[in-house]
Parts: sequence; C-alpha cells; structure tokens
Amino acid sequence: MNRVALGISYDGSAWYGWQRQPVLPSVQSELENALLKFVGQPVAVCCAGRTDRGVHALNQVVHLDPPVKRSAKAWVSGLNAFLPSSISVQWAQEVDENFHARFSARERTYFYVLREASVRSPLLDGKVGWVFRPLDLERMRRAAELFVGTHDFSSFRSTDCQAKSPVREIYTIDIQQSGSFYVFRFVANAFLHHMVRNLMGTLLYVGYGRLDASDIPTLIERRDRQYAPPTFAPDGLYLAGVKYEEAVQLPMQDPLTLFQQHLGPWIIPARPEPEDPGVA
Repeated sequence: MNRVALGISYDGSAWYGWQRQPVLPSVQSELENALLKFVGQPVAVCCAGRTDRGVHALNQVVHLDPPVKRSAKAWVSGLNAFLPSSISVQWAQEVDENFHARFSARERTYFYVLREASVRSPLLDGKVGWVFRPLDLERMRRAAELFVGTHDFSSFRSTDCQAKSPVREIYTIDIQQSGSFYVFRFVANAFLHHMVRNLMGTLLYVGYGRLDASDIPTLIERRDRQYAPPTFAPDGLYLAGVKYEEAVQLPMQDPLTLFQQHLGPWIIPARPEPEDPGVA
C-alpha cells in the first residue's frame, strides 16, 4: 500500500468545518477535489480530528492511499496549485501502511486566542475570539487546573457528539495574557465534539465571576450538558498540533513554535525563562 501523510493548514472562516458536506463547502471536499485534479481519480482522505465550522488549523494531519507515487515536494506543490488560498499543504511524507491519522494519534493541542476589549476589532474578525467584559486571569487559571486529568466530559460535549465514550484525559490547560490578548492552550489525548469551545465558555464564566472555580467538580460530576455554560464562538480556535508515537517521524514543529510563527509574538508572549533560584 502506498500511504501518504500530509500536514494541512487552513483558515476555517470560509468553510463549514473539516468534514465533507452534501452541499456546503468544507476543507475535506476542497482537498479531495484538489487530489482528483492532481492524481486524475478520486482519493479519500482521513484526518486526525474533524474541526467545526470557523475553526482553523495550523497542522491538521491527514492520510491517504493514492494510486500513484509522487515525491514529497510534488505532493506539496501539486496540491497547492489546485487549492484555494485559505488552505495549504505544508508537508508530505510516505508512512507505514499501519499509520492512521486519527487512530495513531496520541495527543492533540489546540490554542484559543481571545481579545478583551470594549469594542470588537473588524480586522481580527474570524481570527480571534472577543469579550467585552473584564476577565480575572487567576480565577480562570484555578478553574483550568480542575479540568486536568481523566474525566467523563459529558457536561462539555455537544448533544450531537457521536463519540462512543465521553471519557478523555486532559494533560494541560494553561492561560497566558499578553496585553489585551489571552491565549488558552489545551492539550489532551483527544477531544469531544465542541469540547474545547464548551470548556472556553465555562472558563469565561469563571473569569466574569458568574461561576467559581469550586463549581467545576460539580459540573463534571453532573455529566449533563444542560448545566454547563454556553458554547463559545469558534473564531479564535486553532488546531495547532497532533502528536504520534516516536516511531512515526513526521516533519512537524512544536505546536507553540508553530503558533508563534503564524500568529506572531504580538499575540502570545515568548516561552517564560526558568526562574533563577539565586535571584530574590
């Protein structure tokens, strides 16, 4: 079998999510249409994680089993010639036939970029989430810590979620502030449908003072979506990285590095320097 993995980045603003739709335009349909033109026959693709309408990707991973062999460079340049400007193949690599973009993945990283301002910015529309109420960073950080670990996240998934199990393990949620911007980083083994956006809605309620961090365990234990705050907007959500076993050597960058390259240091501060224990 000739299996190829691709790294895809896209601006999700114009698309109705990743998954192919019967009529509406999607990222998957555009990529498969480009493959049809480049290869000359239909080729299906499978992704690491289906993103919602309006959600962006810096490094979505897909695999395909094309009927032809091409060099990595040819896959990148050939497909990009047929893709719209909002979708781009970043890299290509042949992989073992047992590799699966979704089921071989061990970790996913999402970033959410949020701007706190009294008035929304039309220049950032679709790229950054927006709130006009003041936020309490430390309250949100305390709440975020309570989501870390293995839990039943039924209270934080869409009612349309088709996952067989609502149990997921969150490794990290951290929140950094840079001026009027907040950057939330979510790292987990996998996410449920709307899970990150629902966690964002809850963390913002804590930041507004409408919930307390101590309410988080109760929301988790209820296992019922109706008790958690509303789903937040998709605008500032970015799939930044997918991690596989070390044996799978894909040309992927560290998610934080990739995020900084795409969105710039004006949004997210550089990695904090380790504290010098000798300095008071």
